[in-house]
Amino acid sequence: MPKAERGTPKDLANRMKAKGLQKLRWYCQMCQKQCRDENGFKCHTMSEGHQRQLLLFADNPNKFLDEYSAEFKNGYVELLRRRFGTKRVHANQIYQEYISHKDHLHMNATKWLTLTEFVKWLGKEGICIVDETEKGWFVTYIDRDPETIARQQQLAKKEKMDKDDEERMMEFIEKQVERASTSGKTDEPQYTELVRSSEEEKLQLQLNLKASSSKPAASTSTPNNVFKTLKKDWDTASVKSFKSTSSSSSDGKRKLSALEQIKEEQERMKQKRFRKDYWLTEGIVVKVVTKRLGDKYYKEKGVIVAVIDKYVAVIKMLETGHKLKLDQEHLETVIPSPGREVRILNGEYRGNSAVLQSVDMDKFSVTLRINSGEFEGTTLRGIAYEDISKIHVS
Repeated sequence: MPKAERGTPKDLANRMKAKGLQKLRWYCQMCQKQCRDENGFKCHTMSEGHQRQLLLFADNPNKFLDEYSAEFKNGYVELLRRRFGTKRVHANQIYQEYISHKDHLHMNATKWLTLTEFVKWLGKEGICIVDETEKGWFVTYIDRDPETIARQQQLAKKEKMDKDDEERMMEFIEKQVERASTSGKTDEPQYTELVRSSEEEKLQLQLNLKASSSKPAASTSTPNNVFKTLKKDWDTASVKSFKSTSSSSSDGKRKLSALEQIKEEQERMKQKRFRKDYWLTEGIVVKVVTKRLGDKYYKEKGVIVAVIDKYVAVIKMLETGHKLKLDQEHLETVIPSPGREVRILNGEYRGNSAVLQSVDMDKFSVTLRINSGEFEGTTLRGIAYEDISKIHVS
């Protein structure tokens, strides 16, 4: 039967039928030909080209099976890694997405007869974590990339250090609270009546004083001189103690109370809790600080147009218009002149826009005033350079 001419209704109908997915049992992997019905598949198997492909397959069947199996496995695992990462997902869901592409490799050409056998093989080889439930088989991809493993180890180490610091800080706060509660309690003096136990007892006053080497006779001859000497010594000691107390209080800074120390520690912990190890945000201006791309882009500015996995940014250079994909370690923030608008990138007020009021060059910090959101009108002082960046105005 002659082929329909291009553009005729018959040709269009044939194209629409061939566009979608057809049944798997009418597909020939060796010839990579999809038939639409059983009659067409039968005619294809009787054709001379198909017979030649079968002779090639008969010479070395294991080679073709291994190649097809490896190609199917790579496509399935790559889709799982790119689409779902390390999330737990139904195995059939991945398979349905994989076969939605018309040019995919079919499972009937591999060494696995069913999807269940393939999933079990993935678990046996250590490529994925597989588990069977009432809803079917689920798979979880095991990421063995060295960069990913190194990043996970760094995150685990950082979380452990943060947890240790938080535990130590909580112990310190508990001790401060206990000390404040104990210091706040003052024992009031209790006045009792003086009662003598016996009338025969007499009240005696004994003063054991050492005679001074300069005037021994005067100190022992008259008792009045003894009381004068005691009074003089007491007055001298009181004056010295008052002077030392006043000088120490005037020279040193005022010691914070336990409640003030607790408030400072809580504020410090609050800021630490809101801080993240990533700061990339779309719409801000950044500067390239790596020389790996050459001197052409070094110290050049660009605007972030997209953020990938929180740590990687796609940057459009302001001068050339070229787009670069860089890690946040190769970028730094841009501080505009006072009066310009900036974006807060870290801390409790992360994501808010503010107006730069002043820059402290000695402390490498700035003073901001938030101009939008629920914190509008709030003034922030001592914000580090790396926590803000200029907002790009198109």
